[in-house]
Amino acid sequence: MQREDLRFLPVSINVTGKKILLIGGGKVATHKASILARFVTENVTVLSPDFTAEMCELPFDRVQKTYEPNDLDGFFLVYVCTGDHALNEQIKADAEQRGILTSVCDAPMLCDFVSPAIFKHDHLTIAVSSNAQNVYQSIAVRDRIAQLSHDGILQLNQP
Repeated sequence: MQREDLRFLPVSINVTGKKILLIGGGKVATHKASILARFVTENVTVLSPDFTAEMCELPFDRVQKTYEPNDLDGFFLVYVCTGDHALNEQIKADAEQRGILTSVCDAPMLCDFVSPAIFKHDHLTIAVSSNAQNVYQSIAVRDRIAQLSHDGILQLNQP
């Protein structure tokens, strides 16, 4: 399968009361965690041998250790952001055996789901995805939506 063959269904997932695991504590993991913090703060655990200072400021439980397969037990979603491609592949395989949906940062071929570029205002959320083809294009469209909102062209407070 090639990257062009990937098809992702745009959905919004109810994570109320669900346990989410983010594996990794570096720059990419911190970026992913900061996005996640906009939507959910309870029941999120970050697992890594080390954490950025910014990660330590986020409202998540942190477990400072190296990954072991049983760390996945009981989780609903897993984000994998370790920077070690072989470890990311192993974590994905372990999660798949447990039936856990997994997103492996910077590896769309391994992802069960990908995170879109997101514009959020109050209860309105607009997600822009390029089917894992062009993240920069998704970000540009999201930023244009934000600008339209800021300029008052996109009326967000109307019934």
